Amino acid sequence: MTQTITVEGMTCDHCEQTVEEALEALDGVASATADRDDESATIEGAADPEALVSAVEDAGYEASA
Repeated sequence: MTQTITVEGMTCDHCEQTVEEALEALDGVASATADRDDESATIEGAADPEALVSAVEDAGYEASA
């Protein structure tokens, strides 16, 4: 299953990596790709959308499902 969430506040490659690592640490996430230009993250897996948003917010970025 592919999910996409909105992520605001990423400004560089390191930001994208931080978001990806935060998402990939969740159970049910097979992989994650963040894109600062599109202000989004695409997640492969069956994780709860609220958990995805919380993980990104815990990493210091604004997110919404």
